Amino acid sequence: MAPPDEKTIENLLKKLAMGEELTEKQRKDMKDYKFWKTQPVSKFDEKIDKEGPIDSLKTPADIPDEPSAMLKDFEWVTIDLEKEDEMNQVHQLLHDHYVEDQDASFRFAYTANFFKWALQPPGWKKEYYVGVRVKATGKLVAFISGIPSLLRVRENKVPSVEINFLCIHKKLRSKRLAPVLIREITRRVNKNDVWQALFTSGAVLPTPVSTCRYTHRPLNWEKLYEVGFSSLPAGVSKSQMLAKYVLPSATKTPGLRKMVPEDADQVLDLYEKFQKRYDLVLEFTKEEIIHWLYWSDEQNSLEDQDKVIVTYVVEEDGKITDFFSFYILPFTTLTNSETDQLNVAYLFYYASKVGLGDSDDTKLAKRLNSLIGDALIVAKNMKMDVFNALTSQDNVLFLKDLKFGNGDAFLNFYLFNYKAFPINGGMDNETKELDLVNKSGVGVVML
Repeated sequence: MAPPDEKTIENLLKKLAMGEELTEKQRKDMKDYKFWKTQPVSKFDEKIDKEGPIDSLKTPADIPDEPSAMLKDFEWVTIDLEKEDEMNQVHQLLHDHYVEDQDASFRFAYTANFFKWALQPPGWKKEYYVGVRVKATGKLVAFISGIPSLLRVRENKVPSVEINFLCIHKKLRSKRLAPVLIREITRRVNKNDVWQALFTSGAVLPTPVSTCRYTHRPLNWEKLYEVGFSSLPAGVSKSQMLAKYVLPSATKTPGLRKMVPEDADQVLDLYEKFQKRYDLVLEFTKEEIIHWLYWSDEQNSLEDQDKVIVTYVVEEDGKITDFFSFYILPFTTLTNSETDQLNVAYLFYYASKVGLGDSDDTKLAKRLNSLIGDALIVAKNMKMDVFNALTSQDNVLFLKDLKFGNGDAFLNFYLFNYKAFPINGGMDNETKELDLVNKSGVGVVML
């Protein structure tokens, strides 16, 4: 379902003024609106005339040293992710209560390894892992995280945090804990003299700087059909669908191999040059590139389906000319008794020297079709069932040719305490179809 436009809140206000009863979802929208109206974010109807911070007058000394009061029977805690028991508690909370699809048929099946990768990059700060426990039992019932990042918004470098994994136990969702968690993580980040943040949500809040669409490329269509992830189009047989999505058994790009840590300098250089194509970008150090694209020897020694991040490079005469990566995040199937998990690959970062300094996208499209085509083969050989990608980066150049289909979900990108002109998300805002002309200015990939 496409996200509502900026008239949604206005219409809800009119309904309230006329004495009409709002649905549960509409009441939630209004409560969210009232909260975000108090925050340093762009308003729905605001005209941006200049990019930059919204509130730049505060200092860490202006920020309270202690968190705000918590609801009775609950208490604030800082989660120590280096303690296995506490990491497991976060894992269990998100596994049981994080994002589900609208039909409650699928839920992200996060692993402890995934959280170690996602939450402990170089420079991570313990105080940015905020939890809420039940006083009487110590049970973890809410969590929010932040990781330090250097964001580039067009030409401006912005020290920031990425806010992610906001999760509240289902039985406590009526307690309005989300705004309280957001205020607390904001307080902790501000105490470190950081004032901007990047976050994403499927919900429409004030105000997305960009919106991308999810797309899906079946690798095991029959399994996807059996669990209800994919449908059988009218007038098409199952054998025709299987034939449509067949892939070669071997990759075809000469010089393609797995990334090793010694590739980091060249991969970082290629990443930095390629990311100049985009307006919303994360800047990485060498240590961060190793973490996000390779992580560790231990991770790379795991069985394929237990891996978290997979990166391949193309080497020609000792030079890295291309790379692609994808991370693995399974789905738990909640309504199918025979299949309990879908193995899902998500396109992460990629780059090619073909895209450097050449305004003609024809060559780049051809190269990316070949590279990401090989990524599909690698994922298929790792027993992945589906390969997901947003309409971000230069993905629109290959999504159709590689038989990605439009999904129903959209991902909105938000900047906290920073005004920015809208950034293309790779889709037409009216039709929601791929925008091959304007493409996407979003280079960042959020987990």
